[in-house]
Amino acid sequence: MRRLLQISDVHFGRPHRPEIAAGVLRLIAQREPDLVVVAGDLTQRAKPREFAQVRQWIDSMAVPTLAVPGNHDVPMYRFWERLFSPYGAYRKHFSANLEPVIEDDELFVIGINSAFNWTVQGGRVTPRRIRNLERQLAAAPEGKTIVAVVHHDLIPPPRFGSQQVAVNAASLVRVLASGGVRLVLSGHEHQSYCALAESYYPGVGASMVVAHSGTMTSDRGRGCERDRNTGFWIEIDAGWVRLVTLEWDRDRGEFRERLSHEFPAIEP
Repeated sequence: MRRLLQISDVHFGRPHRPEIAAGVLRLIAQREPDLVVVAGDLTQRAKPREFAQVRQWIDSMAVPTLAVPGNHDVPMYRFWERLFSPYGAYRKHFSANLEPVIEDDELFVIGINSAFNWTVQGGRVTPRRIRNLERQLAAAPEGKTIVAVVHHDLIPPPRFGSQQVAVNAASLVRVLASGGVRLVLSGHEHQSYCALAESYYPGVGASMVVAHSGTMTSDRGRGCERDRNTGFWIEIDAGWVRLVTLEWDRDRGEFRERLSHEFPAIEP
């Protein structure tokens, strides 16, 4: 069995809540996950000091980690950087790798970048990247649970409003599902929710679970998670997936389990 902690939208910068970030580190020390996934929006304005702070925070976790950029990790107001080097600050001050891959005896985890230079809120995954991903999945090791990590929405959350899912989301979902991906982890909407991809994209098969984490360490929760901070504790065993919503308890100063969702393995 593998145990993952999924967090997103930590927003180091003005909306960031250091006391909750410290609580995340205590949670990791107590539960010792096999992998921590940070699904984008590491910073608020892609400033060097924000990347330095989040790098230090992630380095202090003392467990394997995988992170991908989000739209807030592209400079908003530094026009020339935004135009010619949208990932320059991310690469220089945090990580040169925008789409990391991590593998162990049971897991094969792929990072997918959905941010781009003109992004404000929405994201996209290019057709070229989707074609490359198809080849990457075809070469993935057999017998391991495949997990994909992307910042932007691939399925709409409840009370989604007028925002759109990532550009080319449907094509990406079909390639991920046909490539044997069991679980997709993302964030962006600051609301935690999960569903089978089949519920939104009929025909992709009933095995792939999509889980969107809320904001874990910022004051930017939305909708039913306004003024709340959430993430997912995930357990994977022989294709069986259990997702537990973790929510920050201000009175106790710790994360507590709130909801649990179980998705059994389904034979094709």
